[in-house]
Amino acid sequence: MRTKSVPSSLLLYSVTLALLLGILASSACAPAGPTSGAAPEAGDVQTIQNKGSDTIVNVALAWAEAYTAQHPEVRIAVTGGGSGTGIAALINGTVDIANASRAMKPEERERAQANGVEPVEHVIADDAIAVVVHPSNPVDGLTIDQLSEIFTGQVINWQEVGGEDRPIVLLSRESNSGTHIYFLEEVVRKGEKGNQALFSPNTLLIPSSEGISHEIRQNPNAIGYDGLGYVTEDQKTLAVAIRADKPYVLPSIVTVKDSSYPIARSLYMYTNGQPTGVIKDYLNWILSDEGQAIVRELGFVPLR
Repeated sequence: MRTKSVPSSLLLYSVTLALLLGILASSACAPAGPTSGAAPEAGDVQTIQNKGSDTIVNVALAWAEAYTAQHPEVRIAVTGGGSGTGIAALINGTVDIANASRAMKPEERERAQANGVEPVEHVIADDAIAVVVHPSNPVDGLTIDQLSEIFTGQVINWQEVGGEDRPIVLLSRESNSGTHIYFLEEVVRKGEKGNQALFSPNTLLIPSSEGISHEIRQNPNAIGYDGLGYVTEDQKTLAVAIRADKPYVLPSIVTVKDSSYPIARSLYMYTNGQPTGVIKDYLNWILSDEGQAIVRELGFVPLR
């Protein structure tokens, strides 16, 4: 029995179709992940994954909104969760940019490098950590030593630091917060190497900056701390002195810039290696006058 031969044109068509279907199937199955930073092709939309510090999250959201309005080919997904969460995501390779209100720790860098990630640090703004109380509190200023004694539980009554005979209620951000870690190291431990002091076990850990503000407004005995951009008019900000014989200084853009306010810090973004493509363009825009104007508008301290 003779079989019919297949025309060569039909055979060529069938092979071409099979190859095309194979390419489409492999593209559909490709795993999703953070962008490499390469510039997108015309008509493509590229997403930047940005996660981390709750202190930075409002500024990061404002940056993302302003930048994507000018660059509709870019999408920027911003989430909070704390500096530790953002850094962990960078180490695991699930974000393009990690936001942090503290510098990465040496052990975090080691874990990143062991995972094939090379963190590169970008300072994107400055900040003051404001110490806040209820407006009815008569205390106007405290030294670093007094703040350390208060937050470690050695001083438990406002009368001991010039206030009324009332118990002190301690408020702190949660331990995953970069602000918590900075305040622990620079205020509770007074910046002293080897100092292992801890927050009092009676400290209430608050998950957000807004939560600190809410508790301060409700409780005349409370004391807390927060990034300068989260301080509202219905809180009283205390002046802070390095020592009792030094000036008591209120936090502001000016006192951060002239280094007279003693609880000031930089704010960071971290990338895996030197950024390229759209990630590089976005970071350059953040550092531009336009990006830094948003920092000032939201109450933080611009780099210039």
